[in-house]
Amino acid sequence: MQLLLLCRETSWSDILCLGAERERDPVRNSAFLQMCNLPIKVVCRANAEYMSPSGKVPFIHVGNQVVSELGPIVQFVKAKGHSLSDGLDEVQKAEMKAYMELVNNMLLTAELYLQWCDEATVGEITHARYGSPYPWPLNHILAYQKQWEVKRKMKAIGWGKKTLDQVLEDVDQCCQALSQRLGTQLYFFNKQPTELDALVFGHLYTILTTQLTNDELSEKVKNYSNLLAFCRRIEQHYFEDRGKGRLS
Repeated sequence: MQLLLLCRETSWSDILCLGAERERDPVRNSAFLQMCNLPIKVVCRANAEYMSPSGKVPFIHVGNQVVSELGPIVQFVKAKGHSLSDGLDEVQKAEMKAYMELVNNMLLTAELYLQWCDEATVGEITHARYGSPYPWPLNHILAYQKQWEVKRKMKAIGWGKKTLDQVLEDVDQCCQALSQRLGTQLYFFNKQPTELDALVFGHLYTILTTQLTNDELSEKVKNYSNLLAFCRRIEQHYFEDRGKGRLS
């Protein structure tokens, strides 16, 4: 099964920005597919999110089928005979899903908050990065439209009035829970990675390798040595062809 992974294209000067890094970097985007040992090709397009059926990137294009977001991608790949969690019992699968919900509710939301709701980051990084593939005035229109959509979502889930310090505390609590679950194990369940490992790696890798206006977010992750070692181990094992890893 040949997979084509499409991401949102940004200019090279902006690839370290939150969002641009998360959307573009093949390490972050392809961790799950690499763990399934599937051949993929990463392609970046400026209009990728408008090509995606859910409006989110990355997504996979296989033949005439297009699937976006990790959950649907996991189910699609499983239907093709590839799964990372077949060795888990029902209790473990339920626990895995609970931790994946935690990561999506905390880390993913925190990334969006910092990218679109923190005024310093928005002003210095996000608007320029998001609008970089488009001409004026479309670049400004699309950036403000995206910011409005994210702020509306934050308000709907109760994050609209949160301060940066509160968001960072949420991230710290999530990392603490993940650190305790991982302990001294190689992966969260047994000695083989699951969908949870791919999801956690993707978000932590993004946080650790993305340049922001300050290092407060990445420092929250660095406080947990086993999570840092976990990310380094996955990068080195599944992306060794990249040479010296960015987390080395």
